[in-house]
Amino acid sequence: MNDMTPEQTAALNERHRVRMERKKAIIDARIQAADKQVGIIIVNTGNGKGKSSSAFGMAARALGHGMRVGVVQFIKGAKATGEENFLRRFPDEVSFHAMGEGYTWETQNRERDVAKAGEAWQQAKRFLSDPAVGLVVLDELNIALKYRYLDVHAVIEDLLDRPPMQHVVITGRGAPPELVAVADTVTEMNVVKHAFAAGIAAQAGTEW
Repeated sequence: MNDMTPEQTAALNERHRVRMERKKAIIDARIQAADKQVGIIIVNTGNGKGKSSSAFGMAARALGHGMRVGVVQFIKGAKATGEENFLRRFPDEVSFHAMGEGYTWETQNRERDVAKAGEAWQQAKRFLSDPAVGLVVLDELNIALKYRYLDVHAVIEDLLDRPPMQHVVITGRGAPPELVAVADTVTEMNVVKHAFAAGIAAQAGTEW
């Protein structure tokens, strides 16, 4: 770039301007065509880090828009996390329910896990029937579905029966195909590199 003549730089800048002009026209047309206002289902899945982090980022975004947020954690709950500690500072705007007892390899009791997942879903249903709740975060629901602690078809029925303007974000590895099929936005997060593989323990503020 530094070896380019002024004429070459000017030509490059002009090509860039023309490409961006075309791109803007395409994007503006797509934005104008996307005129529906409706609550959406978002699924964050995959083996990579960041599924819950993204969901709680959306919770912060929703709060910024004056929305009420309901959170149900299906697996986590054995110890408080940074996001729980933070969101509990807003009791009038956020209802936070950490209803799991830890990861499945820690609990080692399927009957109890099924019972806890059932209790957590009852709380989720209360959020899903309340039009005053603008965003519902169902953290690690995918794990409960993967291990069949909950019936995926009953869960989907409740999700589709929610208030029309309510948004839902669902996290966890192994999202079932039935849930992916009805979701509006699905993101699969893949691992490129993770500190844990190098023997680095989970760090406060980045992992929990």
